[in-house]
Amino acid sequence: MASMKVAVLGGGGAMGGLLGGYLARSGLEVALVDVRPDTVATINDGGLTIMEADGRQSLIRVHATTDPASVGPVDLVMSVVKSYHTEAAIRSAAPLLGPDTTILSLQNGWGNADRIGATAGRERVLVGLTYHSATLTGPGQVKHTGSGLTHIGELNGSATMRLAAIAAGFSNAGIEVATSTTIVNEIWKKLALNVCTLPTSALLRFPAHELNLHEGTRDLMRGLLAEVAAVARAAGIELDESERWDAITSLLDRAIGARSSMLQDVEAGRRTEIDVINGAITAAGHASGVPTPLNDAMIWLINSLQERYLADPN
Repeated sequence: MASMKVAVLGGGGAMGGLLGGYLARSGLEVALVDVRPDTVATINDGGLTIMEADGRQSLIRVHATTDPASVGPVDLVMSVVKSYHTEAAIRSAAPLLGPDTTILSLQNGWGNADRIGATAGRERVLVGLTYHSATLTGPGQVKHTGSGLTHIGELNGSATMRLAAIAAGFSNAGIEVATSTTIVNEIWKKLALNVCTLPTSALLRFPAHELNLHEGTRDLMRGLLAEVAAVARAAGIELDESERWDAITSLLDRAIGARSSMLQDVEAGRRTEIDVINGAITAAGHASGVPTPLNDAMIWLINSLQERYLADPN
């Protein structure tokens, strides 16, 4: 396992830098693949800086590149790019793929496995999610704003040698990880959290903890969660609504000052991932005849907001 070679697609971003940096620090051979030349140059020249929540700062030497062909085939490709960049990122990653290369998606939302599988072969794909949170404070500078468990699993729920090997690599890097035989259910549990919190925080410009301080935001999140639970039941997915509500509110209480990924996107004038988060719920609801009016409304609002700033970046 010490010789595992890893490439991180989106490695210059917050989560890519955080997880890739930890893997590199543990001794694995890691390449951070990113499309931004300034970020790549900064990391190669001065290293990757990770600021922990307690104020500790780590400088990690790790290779970064804009050219996957310069890396060559790896054992593991980890995808943390925005969902709408998935197909392009996987196509560009072709030089990273050897006969036995695994691709692990740790992306937000629902549907990334299908996108990756359609491009690179479904047999390569592992899926997962992480409850770590991070913010990019500058090129090559990551602030680790919250820690949590990372779940990974095979799409068919099997316990494989490659799954165990990747989990061991994460554990050796200090990334708390759990392998799951029901990874789809775990992804939907994270999806429920994101559906409730990401667009709400982005529209109101609230840090995470403030969502739990107001009756109106709590009522809205509770209503969004009820729609997720109804859609999940119709799709045969196990989702305990009461457990999710307790987990969501507990997480928000601990996330003092954290700014959600969608809020960061809005503040930076970037396209959001609303289509694979709340959009996943409305699509599944439409397919099963379950109404999702609150999720519909969040999509309309976020799309209107981003259309405004994307049309006029100034």
